[in-house]
Amino acid sequence: MAIKATIYKASVQVSDMDRNHYQGYELTLALHPSETEERMMARLAVFALLADEKDGAEQLSFTKGISTDEEPDLWQKNFSDEVLLWVELGQPDEKRLRKACGRAQQVVIVNYNDKSDIWWEQNKSKLSRFNNLRVLQFAESEIKTFESLCSRSMQLNVTIQDGEMWVSNEQGECVLRPTWR
Repeated sequence: MAIKATIYKASVQVSDMDRNHYQGYELTLALHPSETEERMMARLAVFALLADEKDGAEQLSFTKGISTDEEPDLWQKNFSDEVLLWVELGQPDEKRLRKACGRAQQVVIVNYNDKSDIWWEQNKSKLSRFNNLRVLQFAESEIKTFESLCSRSMQLNVTIQDGEMWVSNEQGECVLRPTWR
């Protein structure tokens, strides 16, 4: 019998002063059996950083992600089912990136561990040919600190200002400093 995903609930209040976006989100996250809490929390951090309301578009949403090759970890699609934003965590290969860049208006790769520096050095020249691709880096130590705020039912307050994310809940707080490569 297959192991089922573990369900997490997150109530996230986002105050993004850089983009004037203030919104509350009630999220359900599925932790796939082969996924770590660290990776799931990286997905949650990316959601808080990139979420916004767009006219004529659906909200940024979690997908089946790790359990399917046809979908990214997060995406935003319009009502015509066109992919506006494709968000991929980790270090995807060039074939997957080519597919993503062909299907979506904008693609964001999210690196969240120190091993990604090697991947970046090996691939940055190849990636520069994709005009709709950007790479976001989170420090591994910061994501691990953010992971310490994880529980099956989370209430997180996220404040974003000057490119920094301050996250707090009843268990503690942390600062994430995402950088665009």
